[in-house]
Amino acid sequence: MSRLLSRAVWHSAACLAALVLAAVPSSTPMAAAEFVMKFGTATFNESQHQYIKFYKEVVEKRSDGRIEVGIYPRSELGPIPRMIDGLQLGTIEAYIGPADFYVGVDPRFGVLSTPMLFKNNDHASATVLDPELNEYLLGLGEPKGLVGLGTFGLGASNYAAKSPILRLADFSGKKLRVNATAMEREKMRRLGATAVPMPLNEVLPALQRGVIDGTMSGTSVFVAFKFNDVVKTITVTNDTMLVSLAMTSKVWLDKLPADLRKIVIDAGRETQVQTHTWEQEFSKSLEKTWQEMGGQMRTLPPEDLAKMSDMLKSVGDDVSSDQPAVVDLLKKVRAVAAKH
Repeated sequence: MSRLLSRAVWHSAACLAALVLAAVPSSTPMAAAEFVMKFGTATFNESQHQYIKFYKEVVEKRSDGRIEVGIYPRSELGPIPRMIDGLQLGTIEAYIGPADFYVGVDPRFGVLSTPMLFKNNDHASATVLDPELNEYLLGLGEPKGLVGLGTFGLGASNYAAKSPILRLADFSGKKLRVNATAMEREKMRRLGATAVPMPLNEVLPALQRGVIDGTMSGTSVFVAFKFNDVVKTITVTNDTMLVSLAMTSKVWLDKLPADLRKIVIDAGRETQVQTHTWEQEFSKSLEKTWQEMGGQMRTLPPEDLAKMSDMLKSVGDDVSSDQPAVVDLLKKVRAVAAKH
């Protein structure tokens, strides 16, 4: 009996010792990140959100955890203009969104939303990923404090309106949300609609309240934000492709040691290619998903598409005619696009 009691006491003491040891911090704890990189976007569950996920994995692994990447979709860091302001001030470390929204930093970013510039999304990606153009685009914002990480095509800028756009004439009189560029405003004017620049987080409430009649955007946004609660028809015209651009803050980047700066930049270049490949497969599922949500995809009749092309093909040249720097970039993009 005493032997059993001794064993029980020994077992209890051993368990208590194990609990005490478990409660004592390890002499070699996992090091906390030296730098935190808040990475924001206005979208979620689509290619831009996925870019950040890929990027986080690469950066944290290669930096051995010295950089922690925080993912903030759905404008959790604020509306798009405020996130871009944050990049320039250094209060936000990274942001990804359509190049259109950077026109306040440099009007040349608006070139990428020129109507009739690209044939389709793959053509847009092939153009902006071309080495001749890629580094140029990613360096465009550096004088204003924005260092490019990556760029790729996001898909066509389609149309969704409460009153469906089924013919070219249906654009007439509609107030349609656009991103931010002079190219888009001129396009709307030629189509007989009114352009309403607006950050993405404000679009659905504006549709619900009747502030706008419809919006331009990629199909992935209509699906992810459940626009089917307000609109049922997406009209595909392929007149303008969306190009996404990821940027990091130069103020923040300059604080990093050289080895980490290299990791931050190199990871962005790799992730742009990885995300383009992912986007190609992802986009194939969007039409089916939209239809499962009760929506439908429509296109304009061939004669309307031809007329639309004629109306819009000179927008880029006409809008940029008094801006030599914009003209130069437009010519450069067209030259690279012609190679693909």
